[in-house]
Amino acid sequence: MKRVVITGAGTINALGQNVSATLEAMREGRCGIGPLEFPDVDRLSIKIGGQVKGYDPTDRFNRQQLSLYDRFTQFTLIAAREAIGQAGLEFSGDLAARAGVVLGNSGGGMTTLDENYRSVYEDGKNRVHPFVVPKLMNNAAASHVSMEFNLKGPSFTVSTACASSNHAMAQAFQMVHGGLTPVMVTGGSESMLCFGGVKAWEGLRVMSKDGCRPFSANRNGMVQGEGAGVFVFEELEHAKRRGAEVLAEVAGFAMSSDAADIVMPSKNGAARAIKGALQDARIAPGEVGYINAHGTGTAANDKTESAAVADVFGAHADRLLISSTKSMHGHLIGGTGAVELLACIMALRDGIVAPTIGYEEPDPECALDVVPNEAREAKVEVALSNAFAFGGLNAVLALKRFS
Repeated sequence: MKRVVITGAGTINALGQNVSATLEAMREGRCGIGPLEFPDVDRLSIKIGGQVKGYDPTDRFNRQQLSLYDRFTQFTLIAAREAIGQAGLEFSGDLAARAGVVLGNSGGGMTTLDENYRSVYEDGKNRVHPFVVPKLMNNAAASHVSMEFNLKGPSFTVSTACASSNHAMAQAFQMVHGGLTPVMVTGGSESMLCFGGVKAWEGLRVMSKDGCRPFSANRNGMVQGEGAGVFVFEELEHAKRRGAEVLAEVAGFAMSSDAADIVMPSKNGAARAIKGALQDARIAPGEVGYINAHGTGTAANDKTESAAVADVFGAHADRLLISSTKSMHGHLIGGTGAVELLACIMALRDGIVAPTIGYEEPDPECALDVVPNEAREAKVEVALSNAFAFGGLNAVLALKRFS
């Protein structure tokens, strides 16, 4: 089996429009959540989110491209350009034929859907743009990344709600690990911050009106975000031959299904995924230094995840550093695990653990070191990234510091 490393990273999200800006914001514990800006926001009861501000798509794409690119596809391409640019790869010949792209996404072209429903039902128009379907389909981003970068190998989209990105990255890891291809482009994206997207989530009654405070006793719900995170997963020897810089090593992963409830998480399902990732990576629980928690800021998730961590790690749970960066950038649903992987890379590579901001009151049912409010310096050799989705679908990635 091949060792798999990360040689490129790219992002755009509420904290920054590239990796360096995002990591700087994480180090500073800066909050990217604020008032939402889009039509009819006054009709919503939830008026905050981790929205990408100061973004003009015409600065990045031409008119013809924008007729094909929903906002989530735009974000994906921006992140992919940064990641592939950092990796220094050009795809041609045999490499192009074997390399592919696997991305996570849950809502697809929600902005396109919202705009066209408005056009037909509110404005009374009888025609929509001929590219509506290819613009809103969930695989649009993966397809456009494959076309822009000449990726002719395995290319598809994984849609498993909030675990989509982790499931996608797990599939990319497995393909490189098993020798199917030396390189995969992977990650995820989401842009559901429009009237219809937020209105639908309001119905679940899990959204906060004033902020995301994971693991804090006075938390009152999650906050949505938007953006993308994209990475280059590469076989180690392939990376070495071309002198590529390595950001971190992907050591293992595991997936599980609660098979219990469509919205309520299960401690046992989460614990099995965490334990499975450790076993796949051949890592002892005591070697883990940091966990990027799913940490949505809902009571059900935070308590269940805390119990699962305590169950897997025992006494070592008290020595773990755990944080939820959703407190800063919001919950990107299908794209969230990809942006959160940046925090794992920062912990491993730079020795800086991103904080859980907005933490105000200890919760005895979440009695873990959640790195409250301020980033912390620590030497981290192993990090985990947790994702636990509606439908009881769990995916955990294990990463190692590369040296």
